[in-house]
Amino acid sequence: MRDTASETWTCPTCRRTIATPYCPSCGERSRSSGELTLRGLLGQAFEAITNIDGKLLRSFRDLVMRPGALTVAYVEGRRRPYLGPVALFLVVNVLFFAVESLTHGLVFSTTLQSHMTNQPWSVPATAIITKRLAAAGVSMAAYGPRFDAQIALHARSMILLMVVAFVPLPALVLRRHRRPFAVHAVFSLHLYAFMLLLLSAGNLIPAAGLPFGYERSASASLDAILSITLLVACGWYLDVSIGRVYGGGRWSRLAAATALSVGVGAIVLAYRLALLAITLSTTT
Repeated sequence: MRDTASETWTCPTCRRTIATPYCPSCGERSRSSGELTLRGLLGQAFEAITNIDGKLLRSFRDLVMRPGALTVAYVEGRRRPYLGPVALFLVVNVLFFAVESLTHGLVFSTTLQSHMTNQPWSVPATAIITKRLAAAGVSMAAYGPRFDAQIALHARSMILLMVVAFVPLPALVLRRHRRPFAVHAVFSLHLYAFMLLLLSAGNLIPAAGLPFGYERSASASLDAILSITLLVACGWYLDVSIGRVYGGGRWSRLAAATALSVGVGAIVLAYRLALLAITLSTTT
């Protein structure tokens, strides 16, 4: 294999002798002598983490610091600087899954006990669960841990359902701006990517003691502070991103952001109810 562009090299795919940096037939490039060294491997790893053509870090930066900018860039056709909305959402979803697993967080998951005592649907849910367990001959003590483990897995892996449920809301609330439905879908993907990044960061705070042998904090005050902070951040993102993507006056943006924030909360409740139904149908 060659070390400089002036030498010929043999394409490992086409087996042709090439005198250019890239094979004109398949696009394969010549291998440098340093690629099979530890230093070369470390260099590739560093490039993959910090570059990905710069798209990943640039997308994260603008998602957090410039709400709505990614949606505008996608609508205008500027694809090269950023990850696409679906790819970005999937990357952030994987990150959220990993952080929740490492920090023992349960943002969207709800335990069996909570479903039976602390949710708006607790009364009918208790009757259904009790009847189901009696028919299967399974005790509540035995079923509870299995249910909790399964619903936690579903909660992390089915978040896309919330995005799908949210898409009609900006289409309805912001309909006077007459944007194509695909714009609302991209806007929703970016919103939930932002929320998952925010929740990932929030999950790290009560778990700060885990590396030192402490349990995850169960402080109600800390939970309340984090919840309020996340709610305010979500409202800020919606207000700024609506201005960038849809335009409109200050008060109309605020009204739309408020309505969409309420929609986000309602969808979280609906998501938990759907997870209850799915988990009950797949566990005994």
